[in-house]
Amino acid sequence: MGVMMQTFHWDCPREDKKEFQWWNYINEKIPALAKTGFTSLWLPPIHKAANLSGPSMGYDPYDYYDLGEFDQKGSIPTWFGTRTELEALIANAHQNGLGVIADMVLNHNSGADAQEVNPITGQSRWTLFNPKSGKFPRNWECFHPSMYESWDEMAFGDMPDLSHRNPYVYAELLKFSRWLVEEIGFDGFRYDFVKGYGANTITAIQEYRYIRDGKPFIPYGVAEYWDSTSNTLRWVENANLSNSNPVDAFDFPLRELLKGLCDQYGFSLKNLVNGESILQKQPQTTVTFVENHDLRDEGRPITNDKLLAYSYIMAHEGYPCVFWKDYYNFNLALEGTPNGIEALVNAHEKYAGGATTTLYLDDSLYIMQRSGYGGQPGLIYVLNNRGDRWDGQWVNTQWNNMDLIPAAWWSSVDMAQPIAHRTTIDGRIQLFAAPRGYAVYVPKV
Repeated sequence: MGVMMQTFHWDCPREDKKEFQWWNYINEKIPALAKTGFTSLWLPPIHKAANLSGPSMGYDPYDYYDLGEFDQKGSIPTWFGTRTELEALIANAHQNGLGVIADMVLNHNSGADAQEVNPITGQSRWTLFNPKSGKFPRNWECFHPSMYESWDEMAFGDMPDLSHRNPYVYAELLKFSRWLVEEIGFDGFRYDFVKGYGANTITAIQEYRYIRDGKPFIPYGVAEYWDSTSNTLRWVENANLSNSNPVDAFDFPLRELLKGLCDQYGFSLKNLVNGESILQKQPQTTVTFVENHDLRDEGRPITNDKLLAYSYIMAHEGYPCVFWKDYYNFNLALEGTPNGIEALVNAHEKYAGGATTTLYLDDSLYIMQRSGYGGQPGLIYVLNNRGDRWDGQWVNTQWNNMDLIPAAWWSSVDMAQPIAHRTTIDGRIQLFAAPRGYAVYVPKV
């Protein structure tokens, strides 16, 4: 299905000393990312934000149509750059075969120009928006509580929540989505905080019949529904009911299991494989990930052996997403070597097709096979959670008299290259991984 790159982390323009230049910075990396095997780029929110306490990451939308061309909220460009630079990034991505995903913050707004009294509550709130783009002006009727609905799914901070059942708001959100696809050139959407509003909004945006360059266009969609496996799948089912363009969901339950793998001493690999996750229950609708911009608070980030987690999502089904800060800032790409994320992405794109079969599993050793599909012949993944020695097992594979060679490997203890082996006439083979390490074996063709 491909590999997504989340092209930002929290306060990235300031932290990486690229304020107002982030679009240009991403643009420079596009050819290398495409060569590695990435297939899509998830961008941070592109609109002009409220910027109430200085430049923000955009999760406080003010003017959806100001992409860095109107002098408001403290600057002409957004914290990431100008509209011209954004459009150059998108064009370059398309030229290199990469899709571009827009971060849709549709639950709430911030930075209103004036307060209004909501006659339903008699309270004054910041709900009058007169953006300089002249598009999608809002007043109190556009926000909760409104005459159109009495129930707000969930609020985010103290920002006023858009009332999606207001026909004007609903139509404007569809109009905005169409503009992003048909005029700006986005290929899909990441839906922020979908717990805050009805799934029918997502269904409508996904179902809309877009026309780009005179041809029908179907955008990709993935939702941030941060909850248990059962609750997430219930939301996915609701959003995709009678939906010809189903939306995916980020696999937060799997990410917690991956944190256990990396950070918990004595973690059993049986929990990782058999524990509930979207990947386990419904791999066709899951985006797997190891880290993201929200997992930055104390106790949330993975602090040990993070490449173990990346090896897992790159070997398995689902649509894996890589975190920019891991890849570049923490140098987990390890470009030019078989020991980092770059090699895992390359192996994923060349080999990781077809169904997943567990060949061996105990508390400290896991061996899995991908059956192959189309041009991807499949692979075998070995994960060793022992800290004291190499470990392996004899397993039955789908290949007879075939050399299996290591395409990617890593260990926190021993970085020696795993040895290639040949399957027997009946498909048996003994494969190993280093202590606290992994190995991805692929058929030699």
